[in-house]
Amino acid sequence: MKFHKTSILPICCCLFTLTATAQLVSDSIEIENHFRRFHFNRPESNKKNKSLIFVLHGSGGKGQEMMDDAAKLDKLSASENLIVVYPDGYKRYWNECRKAATTPPNLENINEEAFFEAMIQYFKKRYRINEKKVFVVGTSGGGHMAYKLAMTLPEKIKAITAIVASLPELSNFDCIEKKVAKPVMIVNGTEDPLNRWEGGEIILNGGVNMGLIRSTESSFQYWSALAGYTGDPEKTALPDTDPKDGKTIERFQFKAKGKPEVTLLKVIGGKHNYPNDIDVHVEAWAFFKRQ
Repeated sequence: MKFHKTSILPICCCLFTLTATAQLVSDSIEIENHFRRFHFNRPESNKKNKSLIFVLHGSGGKGQEMMDDAAKLDKLSASENLIVVYPDGYKRYWNECRKAATTPPNLENINEEAFFEAMIQYFKKRYRINEKKVFVVGTSGGGHMAYKLAMTLPEKIKAITAIVASLPELSNFDCIEKKVAKPVMIVNGTEDPLNRWEGGEIILNGGVNMGLIRSTESSFQYWSALAGYTGDPEKTALPDTDPKDGKTIERFQFKAKGKPEVTLLKVIGGKHNYPNDIDVHVEAWAFFKRQ
């Protein structure tokens, strides 16, 4: 693999009445003859032991398109000593675990694990991240990629959050999973027309068929069973900070000493988008910090 020359783009950010200048860095790594790009705001400090968070876009997206969605998380970078990275999928998609997918990375069997391992080494070398504090939060197809990394690269990924994404059905599953229990948080909506709560077939815009997915509850049960939990999770209603949006959130949580936490945020009335009552990326960071 080869590292390539970094391009730096200045971005002006207004905080209250002060104007600060952040540097948006876009770089690439050559993985098996493909140049894979990623983006991040250059850290303000050179403190070591940084946490690394990958924020993954959905199918058809780009890494930089996630920067607005994760802006509140990124603003915590200096105070929380973390670095937030926005990788690009291969031709806008990820080679995740859905066997039926007809997207370019699936058809070409793109090596995503090598890409993420290379990025981890890149940030360890240049920005002194702690390799034991690497996290992934992904939305939709990015959530599927987060699942894949937790299943196929658990030694490198400490915890994940998957948003509006459920695991593929076994008939639609083509990853070699290592079956290592990991901290996982799922954030799914009960009225999602694409990633349906009860599972089923996913067909993207343009007729791209991604095959069958499991139900949200089955996906939650997969991770909780892998962590050794039985019985019922603890249920908590989250504050309804936006009563006008027609959505509420219930948290179902398995948490015990010596076991990874497994949490489901059930967005009642939620569709294929983010809820208003919480900032999902900040909530993901709060989840990661508990691990």
